[in-house]
Amino acid sequence: MKVFLGACVIAGALVVGTPPVMAEQHGGTKADNTERNVRDRDHKTLTPMDQGGSAADRDVTAAIRKAIVDNDELSTNAQNVKIVTVAGVVTLRGPVETPAEKAAIAATAEKTTGVKRVDNQLEIKSQ
Repeated sequence: MKVFLGACVIAGALVVGTPPVMAEQHGGTKADNTERNVRDRDHKTLTPMDQGGSAADRDVTAAIRKAIVDNDELSTNAQNVKIVTVAGVVTLRGPVETPAEKAAIAATAEKTTGVKRVDNQLEIKSQ
């Protein structure tokens, strides 16, 4: 039993260390978001932790999220963008596949009741 568990731990350690190397070998780019995560730690960009605490801000974010997820024409990346609402100002962040997705998500946010302004920081993946 101990030998089996030891082998699993060793195998698990090998698997955990493998994906970035494999990604570089097979796709030429890293599979992680390390650079974006470092950028997010500088406190100059909003993250979901900055979400406004008022019921109105939560309702706005939930309404935008529902509309985006219900749009079957959007990619998985687009449906998973970050939406942060603070005092009625909505910040959109994350990767999308096309300029059309970027525009569609921004338009969805802008027409949502309670939105004062939209800060569209969405990034098109191919750029």
